[in-house]
Amino acid sequence: MNYRIIPPEEINDAVIRLPLSKSISNRVLLINALTGNRGSIAEVAQCDDTSAMMRALDSAENNIDIGAAGTAMRFLTAYFAMQPGREVTVDGTERMRRRPVKILVEALRDCGADIEYVGEEGFPPLKIKGRKLKGGEVSLPADVSSQYISALLMVAPYMEHGLRLELTGTPVSAPYIDMTLGLMKQWGVEADADGSVISVAPQAYTPVDFTVEADWSAASYWFELGAFSFGDIKLLGLERDSLQGDSRVIDYFRNFGIEAEWDDRSSLELNPSPDISPRINLDLTEQPDLAQTLTVTCCVLNLPFHITGLSTLKIKETDRIEALCTELRKLSFVIDRPDDSSLAWEGRRVPADSSGLAIDTYDDHRMALAFAPVAFFLPGIVIRHAEVVSKSYPEYWDHLRAIGFTLEEVADDNLPE
Repeated sequence: MNYRIIPPEEINDAVIRLPLSKSISNRVLLINALTGNRGSIAEVAQCDDTSAMMRALDSAENNIDIGAAGTAMRFLTAYFAMQPGREVTVDGTERMRRRPVKILVEALRDCGADIEYVGEEGFPPLKIKGRKLKGGEVSLPADVSSQYISALLMVAPYMEHGLRLELTGTPVSAPYIDMTLGLMKQWGVEADADGSVISVAPQAYTPVDFTVEADWSAASYWFELGAFSFGDIKLLGLERDSLQGDSRVIDYFRNFGIEAEWDDRSSLELNPSPDISPRINLDLTEQPDLAQTLTVTCCVLNLPFHITGLSTLKIKETDRIEALCTELRKLSFVIDRPDDSSLAWEGRRVPADSSGLAIDTYDDHRMALAFAPVAFFLPGIVIRHAEVVSKSYPEYWDHLRAIGFTLEEVADDNLPE
């Protein structure tokens, strides 16, 4: 499904109820499963990633297919490894089979897990024979994926000796680790974080009644749209004191002339401001999921930038660094890559794609979500395979229609090569 996007002339008083956080949803689903599902979760995110997590946790089958859900692959690897008597094979899409999982597997093996690679060493699919994990002391590089750390921490209370986890290097996406620890605490498990060491003693989760907050990553695309349209937008469902690191989007978008004001605890108004920074320098080590939103916004607003902290982008749904450079060049922007973890632009441009602009999404929801608002500057821009937003924000296209966007479905035959 490809969409040609035509924006309204202006946006006035748009009110958007954001989707729930899939990051929080997947964590509390796993934690609640460890209680025997005795807690009550009012509602979880309605998206592909969370659906994959729920299906796997509810399944009695031996073959578990989690599709493209990277979070589910990491979390479920740890979960099934500590289920005595359960034997499963966890697999996913072809892209999932190219996403590394070796660091997590080795750490779980150090804790006593029985995990084998069915195919290529270091990558899914995985054959897991569940057993009681002994735990103990484990060292883990912290500069690859915070999901490895979160997966280990959530199952640590049920390890025989608990877990003493030493992190080497500078953690990436540290707020996601804090989110995990915060949720564990809400469910009755205490962890001791002392510098680079996190210790979890043997204990058990206490079932609770839990409400999942809205997704700040999803909010970022509305901040972007506000910066492009100068429209008035209200976002519903967000938490002022959020566990999500992407809530920093409020601070980042002040650079682009967006002032966010709370109406109440969970209603946030985005208001345009003339104060736009002439140059953007950001370190996204703790918020890498905002990289596409912020990079596209900088380019469209013609703001030179240097964005660092992007080391994990190569192992996401696609190589996001390469994808951004390729698609932004279609818009005329020549992006520099000073190193493997940063992007920069100093104003260099080439002629834009003249054959009809179609953005490839690379099976990556955030490519579609971040490039769609560009329609305000390039009416008629096409987003290929627009259905990829179902991974995190299935309602996105309906929300755009509701505020006046026109979305025309375009056949593959009518798109440029």
